[in-house]
Amino acid sequence: MITSELIKNRENTMSTILITGSCGLIGSETVSFFSEKGFDIVGIDNNMRKTFFGEDGSTIWNLKRLQKNHKNYHHYSVDIRNESQISKIFKKYSSDIALIVHAAAQPSHDWAAKDPMVDFSVNAQGTLVLLEAFRKSCPKAVFIFVSTNKVYGDRPNSLPLVELEKRFELPNNHQYYKGIDESMSIDSCLHSVFGASKVAADIMTQEYGRYFGLKTGTFRGGCLTGPAHSGAQLHGFLSYLVKCAVTKRKYKIFGYKGKQVRDNIHSFDLVSAFYHFFQKPRSGEVYNIGGGRFANVSVLEAIKMCEKLSNQKFDYEYIDSNRIGDHIWWISDVSKFKFHYPEWQYKYDIKDTITQIFEAQK
Repeated sequence: MITSELIKNRENTMSTILITGSCGLIGSETVSFFSEKGFDIVGIDNNMRKTFFGEDGSTIWNLKRLQKNHKNYHHYSVDIRNESQISKIFKKYSSDIALIVHAAAQPSHDWAAKDPMVDFSVNAQGTLVLLEAFRKSCPKAVFIFVSTNKVYGDRPNSLPLVELEKRFELPNNHQYYKGIDESMSIDSCLHSVFGASKVAADIMTQEYGRYFGLKTGTFRGGCLTGPAHSGAQLHGFLSYLVKCAVTKRKYKIFGYKGKQVRDNIHSFDLVSAFYHFFQKPRSGEVYNIGGGRFANVSVLEAIKMCEKLSNQKFDYEYIDSNRIGDHIWWISDVSKFKFHYPEWQYKYDIKDTITQIFEAQK
């Protein structure tokens, strides 16, 4: 077990946090969180999100915000697949690196299907490049990988869901009623191209922990959200839905009658979980992490909340076909993480989160 004295020694001697996807939602929240705790921050982000999603997805606005607000933030516009450039960055900071938070990714089902080669190279190969740089340059550090619940493919859709007025739901006596835990199999189901590339990165991160004995944590997120999210139609459900409400843009619901349920975890609550893991790291650990029963919503329920906030009718179009591999119902069971880190608690419920996003986009 790592004592508080060892934690203090690590933070004193290893003062740098390296964050990939540093201008995205989770990356930028991690920058702010650890910057305020006095760490030097190295951010790696080449705004490839704009390539994926166009101007809606661009994170340049967030880069400018980070550079203005955090003088200890050092930015590198580098592609995580570029082994030589990544290696140079890791070698430059080497043993000063206390923590790597890998949040860079191609995050969309739809985009992945258009170009599987790029999707896999970013999500799988890019992760391997980072893991090797970590192993060679700063093996005493902690490595956190932002994975996804999409590693479970469409297996959750086989659950005995009940259709209610505005959502699908599980019977309250079902083993997964309080949320899906890490025991669910990832095999023999449809993952989507995106889900498959994230599985590869997810398992490799675990393996660097278990095989090489490094401190790695894999966090399988539900919907990650917050006011710093650059939501686009193909990614960022809650942020994009609120953006449509604010700009009076028509929103498209893809299948499941709009009753599909997502748990949504505020980016602050997720990064707070990272911090708890960083303080007492484990090797090759994996956690389902999301809003759980504390913060979840269906598309129809979120639309009603947006209408109440904006005081106007929400404009949407229903498309009967769902996205391939999309979940009908997902709520994370975070019991395992809470058992390992009982001091961690949620701060923002679904109403708080939607209100914050709405205020940020007005």
